Amino acid sequence: MIKLYKKPFTCLLLLVVIVFLLTACSGDGSTSTVEATDLTSTEVTTDAAQTTAPEPAPPPGNDDAQFYWWNERVFYEIFVRSFLDSDGDGDGDFTGLIEKLDYLNPEDTSPDEDLGVGGVWLMPIFPSPSYHGYDVIDYYDVNPDYGTMEDFKRVLDEVHARDIKVIIDMVINHTSDQHPWFIESQNPDSSFRDWYIWSETNPGTQGPWGQQVWHLDDSGYYYAVFWGGMPDLNYKNPEVVEEIKEVLRFWLEDVGVDGFRIDGARHFVEEDGVYADTNANHEIFKELRTHIKTINPDALLLGEVWTSNFAVKKYMEGDELDLAFDFDLAGAFMNSAASGRANSALNQLSFSLKQFPHSQFAPFLTNHDMERVMSQLGEDWDKAKNAATMLLTSPGVPFIYYGEEIGMVGRKPDEKIRTPMQWSDEKHAGFTTGFPWIPVNTDYPEKNATGQSEDPESLLSFYRALIELRNQYDALQIGDTYLINSESPAVYAILRVRGDETLMVIVNLSQEPITDYSLSQSDGPLEGSYQVVPLFGDGEFFDLSSNQQGGFDKYQPLKILPSNARLILQLK
Repeated sequence: MIKLYKKPFTCLLLLVVIVFLLTACSGDGSTSTVEATDLTSTEVTTDAAQTTAPEPAPPPGNDDAQFYWWNERVFYEIFVRSFLDSDGDGDGDFTGLIEKLDYLNPEDTSPDEDLGVGGVWLMPIFPSPSYHGYDVIDYYDVNPDYGTMEDFKRVLDEVHARDIKVIIDMVINHTSDQHPWFIESQNPDSSFRDWYIWSETNPGTQGPWGQQVWHLDDSGYYYAVFWGGMPDLNYKNPEVVEEIKEVLRFWLEDVGVDGFRIDGARHFVEEDGVYADTNANHEIFKELRTHIKTINPDALLLGEVWTSNFAVKKYMEGDELDLAFDFDLAGAFMNSAASGRANSALNQLSFSLKQFPHSQFAPFLTNHDMERVMSQLGEDWDKAKNAATMLLTSPGVPFIYYGEEIGMVGRKPDEKIRTPMQWSDEKHAGFTTGFPWIPVNTDYPEKNATGQSEDPESLLSFYRALIELRNQYDALQIGDTYLINSESPAVYAILRVRGDETLMVIVNLSQEPITDYSLSQSDGPLEGSYQVVPLFGDGEFFDLSSNQQGGFDKYQPLKILPSNARLILQLK
C-alpha cells in the first residue's frame, strides 16, 4: 500500500488532479464569456437514462433563514416603450402603463382576472438617445417619450395602491457618449476628464469576451466595455462614486422607487487588466449597498451578473447584492423544456440551492436580451407551460418578461424581442392608435391578452393560475426545496416544504404518457402517511408513506402520468 503522506509530491499531484476533475464536472465558468452568448439556447445534451437528482446541500431551515418583501412576490419586467401607447405617437408611455395596471394586479377584483404579480421591473426610464435607454444622458429626469416626472410619480402612486413594488433599471456602469459629463470630459483640461477612463494611446487590450473596448475620438482613447456609445464611468474617482450615490438617493428618497436592478454589475471597476468581477468591483458594491440601505433599509438591490453562478455567488456572500439573476438556472429550465429531459433543470437547481442564500436568487426564463421563450421552444404551447411550471414553483423570486405569459415570439436582433405588447386583435394589437415605433408581431390576431383572458385553457390563464397558487402558499414562496429522483428521465419532481405545508411538484416533460416513473427521495422532512390532494392538475392520487429517513421509496401518485402532466400536490 502506498502511504501518500510519505510522498508529498505524489500527494500534491493527486490533489491537483482531483481539483481539476471537480472543476470540470462542476462546470465552473468563472472565466467564460457567457455575457456575449444566449444562455437559453435550445441546443440539448444527452442526459443519463435515469433522472437521478443530485443531493442538494441541506436547506438551512426556515427558522434560520431571513426573508424579505421580495420573497412574497412574482416580478414582471416591462419595457415602457412597448407596453401601451396612450397618445397615439407610437411610443408606450407612463399613462399607458397606468391604464394597464389592472392587468397586472387590480385594487379590487377576482384573482383569476389579473396576472397577480407583486413587483415590476421597469427597463430604463431615463432620457436617452437610443430606443432602449441603456445609454443615459440625465440621471435626474425621465424619458420625455414616456412622459414627465410627475407622470412617473403618478405611476408609483397607482402601483403602490395595488401593493405592487417598483424597481427601476439603474444603468450606472456607463453613460451615453452624449451625456454632459462625457462631453465635458473630452476636454483634457476639464475636471470631468477623470470621470471616465481615458488614454492618450491605444492600450490594445480586449474586453471580457474579446471585444473592442478602447475607442478613439479627437481627444484620445476612452474605455467602453459594451459599445463606443456607452463610455464607462471611472469608479476609481471618488467624485464619480459620490455623484452616483446622490443619484441613488434621489430615486429612493425624492421619487420613491422600491429598489434597483443594476445593469452590467460585473464591470464597474477594472484593475490590472481584468475587466469583470474584480476585487475592487466587489468593494464598490459594498459601498453602494451601505449607502442604499442607510436611505431605505427595505430597498431591493438586484444585480445583473451575467456569468456562471460560481462567480455570481461572490456578490451574495458579503454585503453587496440582495438578489442576483440566476442565468444558469434560466438556461437549464429552457434546456429541459426543449429537450423533454429533466436532468438539466434538476442538476442546476441543486447547484443553485448550494450557491445562493436561502431563496435569495431570481430565477427566470428569458429577458430583454434573449430570444423569447416561444421562439426557442418552436411555439410549442405545452413546452411553454412546462417551462412556466418549473419557473413558478421554483425557490427564489421569479421574474417574467412581458408577453411571455401570452406566448409572444421574438428572435434577434434585440428590437425584435422587444416588440409591442399584444393586447387585442385590433389594429396594431391594441398597442397604439397611431403607428408603433416598431411593427407588432403579425400573429397578434390569434395571440393576444384579450383573447386568452376568455380562454381557460390559454397560456395566460395558466400563468394566472400558477401565480395565484404561488401567492397562496408559503411553501412555494419561501419553502425548503428537496429534489426527487425518478426512474424516468422525462420527469421533473421536487418537494417544497414550509411549516405544515408540504407540496410535491411533478412535471412530465415528455409528449408521451409514462408508466415507469416511480419517485424516490432518500431522506427528507416527511414523517408517517399522507393523503395526497391535488392543488393543480387532476386525478385520483395514491397516498404516500415516508421511509425511516423522512423520504419515500418508489412512489407513483398515478399509475399513468399523462403527457405534459403538470401537478402540484399537497401532502396532508
